[in-house]
Amino acid sequence: MDGKGWGMPAEWEAHTGCWIGWPYRSDNWRQAAGPAQRAFATVVKAIAQFEHVTVGARAEEVQAAKLQLGAEAQIVVIPFDDAWFRDTGPTFVRARDGTVAGVDWDFNAYGGLYPDYEQDKLIASNILKAAGVQRLPCPLVLEGGSIHVDGQGTLLTTEECLLNTAGRVRNPDLSRAQIEGLLRQMLGVRKIIWLPRGLYADEDTNGHVDNFACFAAPGKVLLAWTDDESDPQFERSCEALKILQSETDAQGRRLKVTKLHLPDPLFRTAEELPVCEGDHTREAGERLAASYVNFYIANGGIVMPAFGQEPADSRAWNTLVKTFPNRKVVSVPTREILLGGGNIHCITQQQPM
Repeated sequence: MDGKGWGMPAEWEAHTGCWIGWPYRSDNWRQAAGPAQRAFATVVKAIAQFEHVTVGARAEEVQAAKLQLGAEAQIVVIPFDDAWFRDTGPTFVRARDGTVAGVDWDFNAYGGLYPDYEQDKLIASNILKAAGVQRLPCPLVLEGGSIHVDGQGTLLTTEECLLNTAGRVRNPDLSRAQIEGLLRQMLGVRKIIWLPRGLYADEDTNGHVDNFACFAAPGKVLLAWTDDESDPQFERSCEALKILQSETDAQGRRLKVTKLHLPDPLFRTAEELPVCEGDHTREAGERLAASYVNFYIANGGIVMPAFGQEPADSRAWNTLVKTFPNRKVVSVPTREILLGGGNIHCITQQQPM
């Protein structure tokens, strides 16, 4: 680092825009990614109400993206292996003098979820080049969805992801203290709160925090919740709630936790399986990692997932309206994105002013 005092702004701070990838993988998205592309386009149009959106697409997909997006977004050619720009894109940081740069973390496809990811390793640098923003390389293997910050020195993450030692491992040679040191150095954080686990069934990411808990304001956290004690999620949510309620942030404030209730469990149908067999293994009947926490904070707006389930969708919308009274909350159907292993926050990457 160059001594400029880089720090990661909170997501609710002003953006110059948002970056989103254009899906195409037929082994992860059903029907040659057609339904997923329509869902991504709906998200793009929702965010475009509030801020500029830049869509990265492979050269062979640009025309299809233009047909669906029209003038709603700028489209740039960026080669990639899969369309999760939250995880593969840069983490934007800002210096004390207002200069914006981007951290380019190392990437190993979620500890080896898919074998070919050489293009994904270059997404961050390609976005930074297109944005004309300085690149800050970091050897830590990290996906952007595994962290959440309050912009005032506090970071949320999960042990299930960053400290995973069984199966898909990110940094086998680094201790917790070494990982914390790199997070402090690159993001300007002073307090790191570790939750043991993320959302139940979020196996693709090994429990990314952005699908489970997030800061809504300084000192305020939204936590995915269920009242169903028979649901395996109940234990995870209670475990996290106990930790969050006992913690203080970097400013010494006690955290106030708001429960954001989950939909009833959702499951993949046989009709929703990708036709093409490839790197991703999908099975009919498997539980989907559906969570309303996986929303995006835009300039003046909130774009949240909806799953076609009532009263759960409306209850989540009402919770977010109360949590963000000065922002317009827009609900977008995102089951097709969920089928690929993530949701709105996972496919977006904000660029701060």
